[in-house]
Amino acid sequence: MTVIRGRWSLDDRLERILREVPFEVPPGTAAVTVRLSYDRSQGVLDLGCAGPGGFRGWSGGARDEYTITPGWATPGYLPGEPETGEWQVWLRLHRIPPQGLDYTLEIRTETTPPPPEEEAEPAHGERPPRRDVPDLDGLRWFAGDFHAHTVHSDGQLTIAELAELAHGRGLDFLAVTDHNTVSHHPGLAKTDRGIALLPGQEVTTDRGHANVFGDVGWVDFRDPADSWVAHAERAGGLISINHPLGGDCAWLQPLTRRPRIAEVWHSGWWDRRWGAPLAWADAWHPDLVAIGASDFHRPGADGLPGSPTTWVLAEDTGAVFAAVAEGRTAISAGPDAPLLLRLGDELLALDADGLILVRPGGERLVIRGDRVLLPAAEGRHRLETYENEVMALCA
Repeated sequence: MTVIRGRWSLDDRLERILREVPFEVPPGTAAVTVRLSYDRSQGVLDLGCAGPGGFRGWSGGARDEYTITPGWATPGYLPGEPETGEWQVWLRLHRIPPQGLDYTLEIRTETTPPPPEEEAEPAHGERPPRRDVPDLDGLRWFAGDFHAHTVHSDGQLTIAELAELAHGRGLDFLAVTDHNTVSHHPGLAKTDRGIALLPGQEVTTDRGHANVFGDVGWVDFRDPADSWVAHAERAGGLISINHPLGGDCAWLQPLTRRPRIAEVWHSGWWDRRWGAPLAWADAWHPDLVAIGASDFHRPGADGLPGSPTTWVLAEDTGAVFAAVAEGRTAISAGPDAPLLLRLGDELLALDADGLILVRPGGERLVIRGDRVLLPAAEGRHRLETYENEVMALCA
């Protein structure tokens, strides 16, 4: 076993936040295990790994130990042959106090891999009845969520458990977006829970987060944000700015060209009478596509999957990302909450009796009835309560 001890200072963090600590993997190695220890009451160190061939995993501050073998790896890390040569422990100096932070790394290589931990399969339940929402020109409105986490980063649930929860909430699709890793992607297609699990990754830094959607390979969070945009476009994916007003994870990254998609409605919108998210959206991009996201991690910590719900007009759940790229989205507070959908030149207001329709120019109209068709204008519409609480959005 190799033991490495050191101390990070606040000056170290300001000079370069991501540090690579090298170590050697000898021939014949079948398992690499790294354990990080430090005083968590004093600071936060994020943990990751790279081998001679590049990225091998990331767990941020959610774990202090990982193992990589040919056949399995700790969630967040990529299984595969431990290549001979120089590896790196990645440490991001997320929170370093003025007095500095001591750390210890214990690195163990073994010729026989330990057995993997078994994941229990959750029971499969029923999905709630679908809402009576009309099709449009052969397209269908699908209910989903664009932001959720599993044990592959800092979430509590396995992929199957998350899928079962979202299915039971009445969702048709869910983007699984673990932080700075794609280790969860292979498990999405293998999980059959009556819901489409879409691949994503939350590119996470201390100056903002963005979701990259699609099977586009790992996006290097160490690079400037412009490179994330270029990566997504080059690989045929999408990129969304996440929770842009989200406290200590608000968007502060410089960008040459602003992405068109953003989480305008996030579960952290603590008071929907607060108009800042809508004002931000108007200022961010003249043709912004609004999506919603629960950012689910564990029950009781964030919104449940589908809080809020993003509705996408698409051919099927496999075409959700293409439909978002074309701007065919609407957002409601939940799967069964009041809903406002664009149907060509009309708007359909569902379960919105007594709410107020706010048109793009500011004109307001009280909705009378639970299923009302109204003429649509160009631009974003919303439903509000009489106290100006936002209940639904549509383009």
